[in-house]
Amino acid sequence: MSPVYSYRHGPADRAGPPCPEGDEFEWTQPAADLPLARCPHCGGPVERRIEAAAIRPRKFNCELKDLGFTKLVRVDEGIFENVTRRPGEAKYIDRRRPETFPGLEKTIKD
Repeated sequence: MSPVYSYRHGPADRAGPPCPEGDEFEWTQPAADLPLARCPHCGGPVERRIEAAAIRPRKFNCELKDLGFTKLVRVDEGIFENVTRRPGEAKYIDRRRPETFPGLEKTIKD
């Protein structure tokens, strides 16, 4: 999968007719390729923009619980701690004991 780059029309292109894609556009191309020098839509000069990477912060256990997720941490062979447990759910889940499984009917809603 190739990365997506952002491009902006250069100042020399502003006097010409407007590009059908607007002043800025995104273009997918292999990382090894050189940046585009000309707009593939109108042929005007373009420059590649540098943008901050989209990095999402990690979710805390309470946020996962609020979103309806269940997070299990392995404690031993077949035993997991439910770190996002809700009232009435077991703290430890044993795969051999179904009664310790979290109740999905409490978290799944229409």
